[in-house]
Amino acid sequence: MTDWIGAAEAAQRLGIKQASLYAYVSRGVLSRRRDADARASMFDAAEVEELARKGRPRRAASTAEMVFESALTEITATTQRYRGYEATDLALRRAFEDVAMLLWTGELPEADGATPSADEGWQATAEALAAGRAAQAALPPGTLPLERLQVIVPALAATDQFRLHLDVPAVVAAGKALVAGMTGALPAADPGASGAGGAPDSALRTRVAARLAPKLVAGPVPDGLVRVLNAALVLVADHELAASTLAARVAASMRADPYAVIATALGAMGGALHGGAALGAELMLGAATSPEDAPRVVGDVLRRGEKLPGFGHFVYKDGDPRANLLLRLVGELAPDSPQLAIASAVTDEARRRALPEPNIEFALAVLAQASGMIRGAGEAIFATGRSAGWIAHALEEYERNIPIRPRSVYTGRTAVT
Repeated sequence: MTDWIGAAEAAQRLGIKQASLYAYVSRGVLSRRRDADARASMFDAAEVEELARKGRPRRAASTAEMVFESALTEITATTQRYRGYEATDLALRRAFEDVAMLLWTGELPEADGATPSADEGWQATAEALAAGRAAQAALPPGTLPLERLQVIVPALAATDQFRLHLDVPAVVAAGKALVAGMTGALPAADPGASGAGGAPDSALRTRVAARLAPKLVAGPVPDGLVRVLNAALVLVADHELAASTLAARVAASMRADPYAVIATALGAMGGALHGGAALGAELMLGAATSPEDAPRVVGDVLRRGEKLPGFGHFVYKDGDPRANLLLRLVGELAPDSPQLAIASAVTDEARRRALPEPNIEFALAVLAQASGMIRGAGEAIFATGRSAGWIAHALEEYERNIPIRPRSVYTGRTAVT
């Protein structure tokens, strides 16, 4: 019979910290099970003793790893789940707001038949919207939406005198107002366009996806786009400890308010290897005028010694399920789109060259191109949707209430005399 011990005892027997223990789990050095009653991690005592006899495993100094326990998102090689719910299923049948509440509170709001549940409170104050709009209005023409959001969020924070109240109800309320303020303060892509297509009733018109669509589409919003955009927001809502999420958790561990957490994460996601890959994919697709240009476009990227933007994922080796679903929805939304044909040709060319499969950033770029969105729209969708996950991780850190303080190994000169 297996003898199971708790994390504290296992770490003590190995002479390591508990964070290192979880790192061993993520690397496959140790296995664990969950205690259903205590919701705690349990370890095989014999396995721990065997590891203690062999000594601590070593790995290359070129890699670094931080492991946290989280109840939010589970990632496997073929899927991701938000608190046990399949993300792809949620994207097809639930509103982004519902999924945000699932991540923040652990409960999925009830839905009334085919209509997503209508949760109230997703509104920013007039003062917050005025501050956010004024802040981004000072930016030069052509400023990307992500860059505008990086200015908008601190402006929203300045109007919230209760932002340092970090209990769950207060943070949830701040999260709703923050996301609403982010979408509300962005300028309309086409001030002359009317409304959001694909929203058959007034309830859906108040949704985050419906508010965001006219801020990104340079013209009338195509019918059906709001529902596809809602699915995209759900698919990117969280993805475990991506770089921006780690930055958010570090900030939250120092008791930073939700606005500061989002501002920190927005800075981290701007890099080309994270959410910024969507912009790279947009630019790559925009360099082709027809599907026949795909070999040239892909070849140009590879000749520069660069990776194809929006292709490959460190977990989803056989294809990103989020990208697969979103690309399917875009195909249903705009089956005759020339941009969709170009994207398909680029994907075919990448496969011909045995390159990795497309990921969610590529799918966001295809959505932006096929629906006539402005430059940088993919980043804005990613940032808006991922804000739900950033706040959820902040809530976990507020509850954990232990500062994240990594240590470095000094490799410089010794003392100079």
